[in-house]
Amino acid sequence: MLLRLPTSVSEAQECMTEGAVPIGGATLVWATWQRDGFPDRAMSLRDLPEANAIGREALGAAVVLNRIDGRVPEVLRRAAATVGTGAVRRTATVGGNIVGSTLRCLLPAALVLDARAVILEPEGVSETDLAEVLAKRHLLLNLRWRAPIASSYHKAAGEAGGPSPLVVAAALHSAEGGRTRLRVAVRDDDEVFSESTVCHGDVEEDLRTLRNGSFGRLPAAAWELVGRQVTDLLARPADAWSTRPDRTTDARSVS
Repeated sequence: MLLRLPTSVSEAQECMTEGAVPIGGATLVWATWQRDGFPDRAMSLRDLPEANAIGREALGAAVVLNRIDGRVPEVLRRAAATVGTGAVRRTATVGGNIVGSTLRCLLPAALVLDARAVILEPEGVSETDLAEVLAKRHLLLNLRWRAPIASSYHKAAGEAGGPSPLVVAAALHSAEGGRTRLRVAVRDDDEVFSESTVCHGDVEEDLRTLRNGSFGRLPAAAWELVGRQVTDLLARPADAWSTRPDRTTDARSVS
């Protein structure tokens, strides 16, 4: 297998044209290749600057999970910290987790950030939404979003070999007219739901609005956790939101 390590977008496009298979951290494909055979050409984006961004409003697809730190909103950092073991987080990448994995542990966090995906195709670089990336399995370069006011993340305990643990992620964003928008995403088993609402100043009303959408399909235990996370997030003092935009504690269907 010939492994290409492009250092520019044009070089990466050339690799795609040649049929090179993107491998990310190879944590998801290595066992399959050992069983079924290795591709003739593969490509890693680990040396491509556009795929290695880490910041308050961007995260590259080639970033390995254990590099995700306080430079990104807390909801993403906590999500990455709960993926697999330390050995997995040292090799698994953002792009592999979101596009290549069936668990997609980072997806709820990306959804509540209202992240957009920058993708690479043989024709060039473009931006699209996460639903299209998942449906068409595009080659992800990076994620971009507007920094939230505050965010929240919780992942329930899970058993090895059992169902995917329940995840609730939430974030508050500035909206038009000085209002605040609440975004919440839930992973229940292998299905991910997301909803949003402009905050009414009444937690119960906000929760009712959320439940009128796809969250109405959630089981009672999942909805209870949504209620706790949203209540805790909205209860934070407004001055805490304004002094630290990414402050966080331990939230339409995309599947």
